Amino acid sequence: MSDEKPTRRDILRPLHLLAIALACGIFAAVVTLVSTGAFTARVNSAIANGTYEGLTPIALGLVVGGGAFIVTLLFLAMLILVVDPAEVTKTVDRPVLYDRDASDGAGDTDSTDETGRDASS
Repeated sequence: MSDEKPTRRDILRPLHLLAIALACGIFAAVVTLVSTGAFTARVNSAIANGTYEGLTPIALGLVVGGGAFIVTLLFLAMLILVVDPAEVTKTVDRPVLYDRDASDGAGDTDSTDETGRDASS
């Protein structure tokens, strides 16, 4: 592992967040296209003959993909608002979800309490 520790600003770059939202939108559009049968001959011939009723699978895929893109982007933006601006420039040098007590010295055998006295006596 490299010695360089990324900052939260490096982790949460806006272009990365847009790419994540775009990937979610494309995934939702592809799943919608496959599930509505957009690549089958029966659906394509019905669209070409004008007998297909309702929204075409491609239009439905675009609507669902666009909706998924917007919802994912808003969700990620709300998650970014949770980050404290004072911590944006701090480096991430430990797992974020671990307790601070466990990472600061869980293996230490120091048995002093907060007043500085030995807790064993």
